[in-house]
Amino acid sequence: MKKKDIKILLVDDEPDILEIVGYNLESEGYQVYTGENGNQAIEKAKKIKPHLIILDVMMPEMDGIEACERLREIPDLGQTIITFLTARGEDYSQVAGFDAGADDYITKPIKPKVLVSKVKALLRRIKNSEGQLDSIVKIGDLVINREEYKIVNKGEEIILPRKEFELLSLLTTKPGKVFKREEILDKVWGNEVVVGGRTIDVHIRKLREKIGDKSFKTVKGVGYKFVD
Repeated sequence: MKKKDIKILLVDDEPDILEIVGYNLESEGYQVYTGENGNQAIEKAKKIKPHLIILDVMMPEMDGIEACERLREIPDLGQTIITFLTARGEDYSQVAGFDAGADDYITKPIKPKVLVSKVKALLRRIKNSEGQLDSIVKIGDLVINREEYKIVNKGEEIILPRKEFELLSLLTTKPGKVFKREEILDKVWGNEVVVGGRTIDVHIRKLREKIGDKSFKTVKGVGYKFVD
């Protein structure tokens, strides 16, 4: 996919951020759209179907956390990458962000060139996934459609955030195999983006809530496996 075809939605209530970050992303050749609050993020995302959404957390009308949760409920945005760009760097804020369905969490202040590098790393996930989402996996009552990013469990369709889907997709490639944390981070998040082990735990907990606790087994000190 060429840069000129990639659409990025940047949402922040600070005009300076929109101007500076928007300018740097446009200089790289991306299509950049902007919004000033969570309501605008949802409205514009539905229209343009961006490949990447960059959200601030603290915004008027609707904050970034709620906006992210609502965006993840929109089927057409199932493959959209969402990252927070915020001055809120506390652990609980990051956990809340990942719980809401974010793929990454970037803290301010950050130099424009570094941010552009992180954006490139995030967008590489789209390239890495192309050509691999072309099969349907059936395991018991669970059906995974990798091409359409759809999950059906016991006849009920479930909408998963992108990272939850990719984590489930990875674990189900070899049911019973223990995937080490390092392997999960590399294949699901990519080694260009730094995330902690807690990120994996949060996503596994969410999958347990949606798919079933017995389907996932923790191997202490090693990683996780999917149990058929």
